[in-house]
Amino acid sequence: MKVINFAETNSVLNQYVAEIRDVQVQSDRMRFRRNIERIGEIMAYEMSKELTYSEKQVQTPLGIAPVSTFDDDVVIATVFRAGLPLHTGFLNVFDRAGNAFVSAYRYYKDKECRTVDVHIEYIATPDLSGKTLLLVDPMLATGESMELAWKAFLTKGTPAKLQIACVIASQQGIDHLQRLFPGDEVSLWCGAIDPDMNEHSYIVPGLGDAGDLAFGDKL
Repeated sequence: MKVINFAETNSVLNQYVAEIRDVQVQSDRMRFRRNIERIGEIMAYEMSKELTYSEKQVQTPLGIAPVSTFDDDVVIATVFRAGLPLHTGFLNVFDRAGNAFVSAYRYYKDKECRTVDVHIEYIATPDLSGKTLLLVDPMLATGESMELAWKAFLTKGTPAKLQIACVIASQQGIDHLQRLFPGDEVSLWCGAIDPDMNEHSYIVPGLGDAGDLAFGDKL
């Protein structure tokens, strides 16, 4: 799996990442969601360069214009609920894309909240056979949620291409996906890569719980 780390390049995306990490800014949920969207829009633009293109002829009021546009049948997939703002950012760019959703939630199997498991409950998706699947989720911690989401989507057809995007990834999560996708046919696009996770499997320094910051606390 190829890994693209946007933090290694100076761009405005770094400003949006800085703001979603900042505890002084995080209290503004609307700004948090919008910054996640904007990160998705930038990522989608960069990922669009990896699609397959061909020249088409467009009728204008004054003649014919040749335009190179992509041929991929794109589906944007995400994990409820934290993935919704990032998904929206991608959909703002790929506005004709199909959409796929899966619910996956983490729960702790011990009283100390140190042993994490992930449960899949719901899936809604078009047929993914032959499609270009963009699997987007803000946080890549252990990588298990992403793996389970991918396997759930595979029950609805095998995509021709897979591209994965996250805002912040842990190195452990990247290592997990690289074992899952050992070749170069899959790419992982990250806004930033953090070195550690704490005992509760949260990315450090990370930003906290992306779903709660976007939509409020949950029971």
